[in-house]
Amino acid sequence: MNSASSNKVHRGNFATRLGIILATAGSSVGLGNIWRFPVETGQHGGAAFILIYLACVIFLGVPMMTAEFIIGRRTHTDIASAYEKLAKESTSLNSKPSSLNSLWPLTGYAGMLCVTLILSYYAVVAGWVLKYAVDALLGNLHSVTDTASYFIDFQTSTWSPLIYALVFILLTHIIIERGVQNGIERFSKVMMPLLLLLMLLLAIGSLTMPGAGAGVEFLLKPDFTKITPTVVLSALGQAFFSLSIAIGCLSTYASYFKPDVPLLKTAANVVGIDTAVAILSGFIIFPAVFSVPGVQPDAGPGLVFVTLPAIFSSLFSGVPVIGYVFSLTFYFLLVLAALTSTISMHEEVTAFFVDRAGVSRRRAAARMTVSAMMLAALCSLSFGVLSDFRPFFGRGFFDAFNDVTALWIMPLSGIVLSIFVGWKLPKKLVIEELTNHHTLRLPPFLFHAFFFLIRWLAPIAITIIFLNELL
Repeated sequence: MNSASSNKVHRGNFATRLGIILATAGSSVGLGNIWRFPVETGQHGGAAFILIYLACVIFLGVPMMTAEFIIGRRTHTDIASAYEKLAKESTSLNSKPSSLNSLWPLTGYAGMLCVTLILSYYAVVAGWVLKYAVDALLGNLHSVTDTASYFIDFQTSTWSPLIYALVFILLTHIIIERGVQNGIERFSKVMMPLLLLLMLLLAIGSLTMPGAGAGVEFLLKPDFTKITPTVVLSALGQAFFSLSIAIGCLSTYASYFKPDVPLLKTAANVVGIDTAVAILSGFIIFPAVFSVPGVQPDAGPGLVFVTLPAIFSSLFSGVPVIGYVFSLTFYFLLVLAALTSTISMHEEVTAFFVDRAGVSRRRAAARMTVSAMMLAALCSLSFGVLSDFRPFFGRGFFDAFNDVTALWIMPLSGIVLSIFVGWKLPKKLVIEELTNHHTLRLPPFLFHAFFFLIRWLAPIAITIIFLNELL
């Protein structure tokens, strides 16, 4: 048995196609779909923004996600080792030595740094969501009269947000420790359908609200006069960040794919689920927003913790039990969405420790959990006792980690990914993976489209995102 085969058996695989799609969709689906997408839609004109977003996920999201799948499944190893192995394999196939081979793995290490930093501050926000889910369960949200002060008081306190963030990381750890099939896949098979069901129920409930018609019109009736370069760039950025592209999570999950998994089809399915969740979130939030006079659809990031609790309380004041169920379901939904994302981020670094350090999954997961907890504590406290401690050019830990990952690591890694798969890897190797070593028949135009998009459109689009976010 060769080393690659042995490594694959040691690491495990997803057992079913459904498990692959649901787990990988869970990696992409997160707070960015249910929170950031409605905010971006509200701030950039509604339906017109959505149409541009759909074009972006099709022509940028699908090929970039497929590129990550190629890297992961071809190597069946962690993201840093994957770049190293493929660089060597490409050099061997091309019979041309390359002095850059030692640099490609840096992209993998950058991805692991990126997910570690993201997990640390994402867990803080997820902790806020968990807190609101607990408050909704206990019925505390309906007695809050000043939702803005309530959120700020919680956010700036020392212990409560910290404890919730650490609890969320522990929940993630428990699932990761159980392994690929018994942990990640089993959880995804239960929680992703539950997430979609809850979203459908909430959307139906939201559509029965008094101002639902205006919210639906905002989502479905495009006003093309609102399309500006800013709207296009925002849709492009939302598509890129929402799908968790280029940080290694998708490549790590693909390293557990079996050889017969159709990569393009899987990417299209995952992008479809991710987009459906984002649009469903709009049908949950905007009918509710338009049902309350004076509330604007561009309420911004405070939508989830300030605006919506007030809306839920006011809309269902006559029938408190409906408001209780609606708010509890909504915040439980957010908890599920956040958890599916933190699992994939945690797994990326855990896989690295298993593959490179040769430690057990339990020890590898523990290393990542402890690291994430320490960094999450700094991010949480940056709103409280460390609020005046701003060592990163005037930025605290939370803001600095967000800036480094969103403004620098993610877009630069995306550019490198598109260049690596589009130009570094031989066409023969890429086509082998797309066709499952020529056992899967695909129309020739798909190959031409894929190489055009990954070689030209993707790096240009991501460079524009990078410059726009930076400036």
